[in-house]
Amino acid sequence: MRRLIEAIWSIIDVLMAVILAAMIALVFANVVLRYGFSSGIRQSVELARLWFVWIVMLGAAVVLRRGEHLAVAEFSEALMPRAVPILRRLCWFVVLMAVGMLFIGALNQTVANWKNISPLTGLPSGLFYLAGVVSAVLMGVIAVARFIHPMNVDARMPEDIHQ
Repeated sequence: MRRLIEAIWSIIDVLMAVILAAMIALVFANVVLRYGFSSGIRQSVELARLWFVWIVMLGAAVVLRRGEHLAVAEFSEALMPRAVPILRRLCWFVVLMAVGMLFIGALNQTVANWKNISPLTGLPSGLFYLAGVVSAVLMGVIAVARFIHPMNVDARMPEDIHQ
């Protein structure tokens, strides 16, 4: 099971890298065409925006899993070391509630905008909001796992989790 989870996260990392490379190539080609040949790829702006949204939302889930989000734990660890496990569970509960709101809002917007087709790319506008749904599901799973096992909540996860 652990290998399957690691494989899924590796696929997400590769997917983000591929999307970023494609976005860079597309925007660069569009700039060269626009300034060098007075033409351009009309779909490039919309595709780059869509890909950027997906990179940001998937990246948020990856960073949450790795424990690399900004956190200020010095005060709680120094002033109330015995309360740290309770505070960590409370934080993960708040994260879970926020992710739940993200999921509901993004799902509603995905459904509402799925039939709105972009005239430039022909893609549904709901794809922008689908990134939020996917990210919310990933972050929700992480939050539940960390709520159940709060000892794995440190800024960096122990090495035994990565094996």
